[in-house]
Amino acid sequence: MAAAVPSNGDSRPNFHFKEGFKYLKPMALFEEKEVVKICAPMVRYSKHAFRKLVRRYKCDLAFTPMIISDSFVKSIKARDTEFTTSHDDRPLVVQFAAKNSDEFANATEIVAPYSDGVDLNCGCPQRWAMVEGYGACLINKPNLVSDMVSQAKRRVNKENFTVSIKIRIHKDIRDTVEMCRRAEKVGASFITVHGRTKEQRTQPVDLQAIQTIKQAVSIPVVANGDIRSLEDTHRVHEETQVDGVMAARGILANPAMYAGYNETPVECIKDWLDLSLSLGTSFNIFHHHLMFMLEHQLPRVERSVFNSLASTSAVLEFLSTNLGID
Repeated sequence: MAAAVPSNGDSRPNFHFKEGFKYLKPMALFEEKEVVKICAPMVRYSKHAFRKLVRRYKCDLAFTPMIISDSFVKSIKARDTEFTTSHDDRPLVVQFAAKNSDEFANATEIVAPYSDGVDLNCGCPQRWAMVEGYGACLINKPNLVSDMVSQAKRRVNKENFTVSIKIRIHKDIRDTVEMCRRAEKVGASFITVHGRTKEQRTQPVDLQAIQTIKQAVSIPVVANGDIRSLEDTHRVHEETQVDGVMAARGILANPAMYAGYNETPVECIKDWLDLSLSLGTSFNIFHHHLMFMLEHQLPRVERSVFNSLASTSAVLEFLSTNLGID
C-alpha cells in the first residue's frame, strides 16, 4: 500500500517496510551488472505506480520526479503529495532541485529512511528552473555543487546510501570534467550525464563527451539522452563504456523497452491498469501514460478519440472495445 513520508519530518515511518524484501542497492547494481538500466526522473511521470511498472520489465533502478527541496522541507502538503512509496518500490533514488547546501541536506535527511539515495538535479534546462537557481545553471557553480554533495553525505551517515548528480555538459568539455572530478573528490556516488549543453534540445547526444567523462573519473557514469530501446542501451554502452543508461521519453512510450520489446506489449498495458488504479493514480497521469504507450499503436482517428476521453470508465471501455484489453 502506498504511503507518504511523515508530514512532520519525523524519522519514524508512518508505514512499515516488510521484512525480507531483497533487492540490490544502487552501488551493488553497478558492481554486478554490465550496464544498469535506469528510469529517469520525469516531472509528473516517474511516480510510484510507473516505477513499479518498469521494474516488472527489467528496469534496474528508478528515480522519483524532480522535487523542489525548499518546498519539500517547509511544506506538509509538498511532502504528502510529492513523494509516495512502498516497501517494494526499490531500489529508489529521490531527485531534488536545490540551490543551497542546507536545502539539499535537509531534504536528504527526510527521505533517507525511505530510499536508497538522492540525486541533485544539475541538468534541467527550463528557464524557470535556472532563473530560480535550480537545474542546469548549477553546472557553472562547481564549488556549490561539491558543497551540496558533501553536506548531504555528512548529514546522512548511512551505509550504501548514494548521493549523486545529474548534469548537462559545458560547451568546453574540460569544464565538465573538472566539475565531475570535484564531485567525485567530495564523495559523489555516481554521475549521470545528459550529453547535451543546456542550450541544446534536439541536437544529437554527444557520446564522445560522455566517454571523456567516463574516462576521467573512477565512480560510475550513467549516459542519458535518446535511449529509446534495448538496442540503444547496448550501443551506447559499447561506444562509451558507461556503467548505466537512463531513459526518459523512450521508457514513457514503451515501459517494457529494457525487456527488449519494440513497442508496449498488451501485458504491460494491463499491468499499468492494475498498478495505477490500485495505487490511486490521478486520472490525468493514468490517461497520459496510456497516451504515450498507445501513440504508435492506434490509427490517427482512434488516437484522437482516445486522447479526448475524460474519465477512467471511458478509457477502460475504449481499451476493451478497441484493443480487447479488459
